[in-house]
Amino acid sequence: MPSDRLAAAHRLLTEAITALDEAAGPAGSDDELLSVLTLCEGAVRRLDRVTVATIATLERRGTFTERGYRTPAAGLADLLNWERSEARRRTRAAEHVHPRTGLDGGVQPRLPATAQRFAEGRVGLRHVDVIASVLDSHAARRVHPDRLAAAEEKIAEHACVYNPSELHTWATRLIEALDQDGPEPDDTPPPSVNTLTVVAHRSGSGGPDHRPVRRRGPVRRHRRRHRRPGRTARPPRRPPPRTTPGRRPGRPVHAGPRTRGAARDRWTAPMLNVLIGLEDLQRRATGALLDFGGQVSPESLRMLACDAAVVPIVLNGAGQPLDVGRATRTIPDGLRRAVTARDRGCAHPGCDRPPSWCEVHHIVPWEIGGPTALSNTVMVCKLHHRLLHHPGWIVRIRDGLPEFVPPRWIDPLQQPRRRPRTATAA
Repeated sequence: MPSDRLAAAHRLLTEAITALDEAAGPAGSDDELLSVLTLCEGAVRRLDRVTVATIATLERRGTFTERGYRTPAAGLADLLNWERSEARRRTRAAEHVHPRTGLDGGVQPRLPATAQRFAEGRVGLRHVDVIASVLDSHAARRVHPDRLAAAEEKIAEHACVYNPSELHTWATRLIEALDQDGPEPDDTPPPSVNTLTVVAHRSGSGGPDHRPVRRRGPVRRHRRRHRRPGRTARPPRRPPPRTTPGRRPGRPVHAGPRTRGAARDRWTAPMLNVLIGLEDLQRRATGALLDFGGQVSPESLRMLACDAAVVPIVLNGAGQPLDVGRATRTIPDGLRRAVTARDRGCAHPGCDRPPSWCEVHHIVPWEIGGPTALSNTVMVCKLHHRLLHHPGWIVRIRDGLPEFVPPRWIDPLQQPRRRPRTATAA
């Protein structure tokens, strides 16, 4: 619960905002309305300074780490319902403009000139983020510390005049001028590798994930052996099995987990999970979804299923699996496909990691009698799996779907949170 000091600050802040709201009414003159904008921007910058200072203090105390978060940005995203990029922007500002104890025992921020102007309200949070990113670049690291400190003073002064985009362009050119020699030449020849880059389609359909994926492997060339005259012909050597994506044309890319129990010396068909709505099944399936999202037509589905083990998963109107086909004899594989069909990846709200990056978590621990069943399992990524094993977060199944109850320090009302659901098929 907030203390009396925080309650008084909240009351004064509410009164100030109410006064600005009244001054911004239609009865105000043009000069008054312009002054309201200036006052609001100044108040936002002062509030950003308080927020950054508070984040720096919590980070120094290790508050978020004690509550199971690997980074303060992850804790801020859950606490304030921020995007990860917005949380990282404020944590970066806290690292650069808040005073810290250096190796020599002195207490000063990493960017003293920027910190001074940020405290005075002359630059905003976006300016601080631009200055920090430019001075953390590879070119800036090659500049002498004394010259870099002088450059930081100039950049901070120009930040009071330039907007963030203009400041980024000007500061980048300044650092490049100071780094005249550039990076050291690298005479090492590039490695001979095969590279596969998987990028999501611009329409959002298909692809294993919204992030680019790069996989590398050694280049292998199989030379044809010519038989000498009079020599007994040897049977052609069978090339080794290739399971790396991009090695063999005509094979579907297997982005999911390997099938347990499959022989290592034998290529196995990839598993293709097809999500079909009950209504679509009744009207002879005009469309379906794959594990990683993206609706496919029947023609594309037949092409993908040409050399794959197809597992049909029928869903009802609420997105709950009604029937799960089994392509193997082991029950855990079928259960994982059912959890994948229900959760479509990490079920924690705000997380978009695909099923191949996730693990299945027992809501009631197995060691205390929790069953390995669909009603007692949830799919989460490693980050949120670790978070669930710390006290605070509660996960439960409600109406057949998982929901997460945050701890009281994040939400005093502890309102359940769910990841937004999308339609299974159009």
